[in-house]
Amino acid sequence: MTPIVRTEGLVKRYDGTLAVAGVSLSVDAGEIFGLVGPNGAGKTTTLRILATLLAPSAGEAEIAGFSVTRNPDEVRRVLGFMPDVFGVYDDMKVWEYLDFFARCYGIAPAGRRRMIGDLLELVDLADKREAYVQTLSRGMQQRLCLAHALVHDPQILLLDEPASGLDPRARVELRELLRELRVLGKTILISSHILPELEELCTSVAIVDRGQVLAQGRVADIERRLRFGAVLRVRLLGESEVLEAARARFAADPDVATATVLDDGTIELGFRGDDAATARLLAESVAAGLPIVSFARAASDLEELFLQVTSPDREPLEAA
Repeated sequence: MTPIVRTEGLVKRYDGTLAVAGVSLSVDAGEIFGLVGPNGAGKTTTLRILATLLAPSAGEAEIAGFSVTRNPDEVRRVLGFMPDVFGVYDDMKVWEYLDFFARCYGIAPAGRRRMIGDLLELVDLADKREAYVQTLSRGMQQRLCLAHALVHDPQILLLDEPASGLDPRARVELRELLRELRVLGKTILISSHILPELEELCTSVAIVDRGQVLAQGRVADIERRLRFGAVLRVRLLGESEVLEAARARFAADPDVATATVLDDGTIELGFRGDDAATARLLAESVAAGLPIVSFARAASDLEELFLQVTSPDREPLEAA
């Protein structure tokens, strides 16, 4: 499958500062792809290059097969961009705001009316149609700006820190909206430093730090590459003596690399085996009489993986 978003060796320099240091990304159609990294990692610069708002210093980037440098107009037709800092026109009503941008894209009047109604329903702002933009909460303004990015029905959405400044309820609503957009066939590239948000939402991620991609792929695949295998968590009935005896038994298994009793009484196993070996270990443990309450593979922890692949001691690259 040809990636719908592709960068190869993307570089951006600002007066001797290397903001993006050879970023290579590959995003398939229909994905929700996360750019994970701290503030200053180069995420916003990368998205602005993809949105044709910045010219790269070196490297290539393509959106739906179009070069962002050679074919910027074609890129803009298939792309919707929502920046981290967005501006709204306070003296406009909600429907007027969307109508203005629809006119900019040359959408005919009949199409605009229908499109505005559909978008307001999609982002749950239909009851705010006649409200002035300045009366909306931040979460509502965020959804309105997402509707703005959708007025020309783009294939791909670039969203820069869309959950920044939102309260917990607004974040949940935004996540559900993005999942709905994926069901509608949109490809979404989203940046954030709020790692739990991306872990729940994204199909794949790229971990970015100091302008470089340090790891890329599905979270579970990155975890397998970085670790010796899976992490299993086992909860048993019993006090410390029972837990220690169980830990020792697990540690003696050839597929168990580490066995640790956590503060909450759970035993965490670093496990090298496959699914068949996991089933074997569980069956043997039950047959041995261990009072197992739960036995499960630990969920991937994006924050943990990020800390594992980044290091505060790593030297930043210098501009050539």
